Amino acid sequence: MNDTSRTPAAPAEKQKKDSAGRRRRVAAAVAAAVIAVGGGIGLFAATGGKDAATEASGAATSPYVGGDLHILTSLEGRLYVGGHDGGAVSTDGGVTWTQLPSLKGADPMGAAATGEVTLIGGHPGLYRSTDGTSFAKVSGGGALDDVHGLGGSGEIFYASTAEGGLQVSDDGGKNWTTRNTEIGQSFMGVILVDPADPQRLIATDMANGLVTSNDGGRTWEGLGGPGGPMAVTWDPTNTARLVVSGMAESAISSDGGETWAPLTAPEGTTATTFSPDGKTLFAAVRNGTNASVYASTDEGRSWTSLV
Repeated sequence: MNDTSRTPAAPAEKQKKDSAGRRRRVAAAVAAAVIAVGGGIGLFAATGGKDAATEASGAATSPYVGGDLHILTSLEGRLYVGGHDGGAVSTDGGVTWTQLPSLKGADPMGAAATGEVTLIGGHPGLYRSTDGTSFAKVSGGGALDDVHGLGGSGEIFYASTAEGGLQVSDDGGKNWTTRNTEIGQSFMGVILVDPADPQRLIATDMANGLVTSNDGGRTWEGLGGPGGPMAVTWDPTNTARLVVSGMAESAISSDGGETWAPLTAPEGTTATTFSPDGKTLFAAVRNGTNASVYASTDEGRSWTSLV
């Protein structure tokens, strides 16, 4: 059995006491990790902290998510965080956040993006944006109900629905066909889709643990890791480097899930994501009805509170 136990995470209260100077240094480090990974992924350009203009813009210092926190993900150079009642976006590596009114009540759980379209799924259905910030509920042929998991690469999107199982679109989400009715109903969060091989998928299955497919979701097998997985992410520059976060623990793998080692994450972490260059790991913790977001550049040995 793989050892997925971990040492206790540093208390959230202690982490929140990082000095403003340290926060600026970490934000600058995140900004320095500018990247140009294929597929139109943009750059994180951290501001190093709030200023008067940021305050006036209405950017959220601590994003509102509601009673649950479901997702933290990096898409097209943006960070998204979402939960039961709302979602927010950051374009500066998590230093400042802007609430997304169009996702109020959308219950964001899964997300995917191409260079032109961003999709977010939740209990009410599927939401679409062409600018990454203004979302509208999809209707007509591209609509899906009760979307618990979502991911994609290029024009190929995969969505897990509570009633219909795993759905697939090869035209950027305009149309969907059923791929698998036997598995997918209990997926949650971001479905990882390998940009080098869109048939290779990894998903968190609330019923079966971390699972993977090499044939576009037709068949699946277990991938180990901690029990009760809530979110999985990989280094976009090395998809064999995985991090999975569960209800009680997190773990990291450097060999595509063959073996796992404990990863110390902030207490209460339910979602993690890598920056596009793989140098920064972000973690999100629900704090009341808001989200606290942390960053680590040393695989979880130390964390800095961003908001």
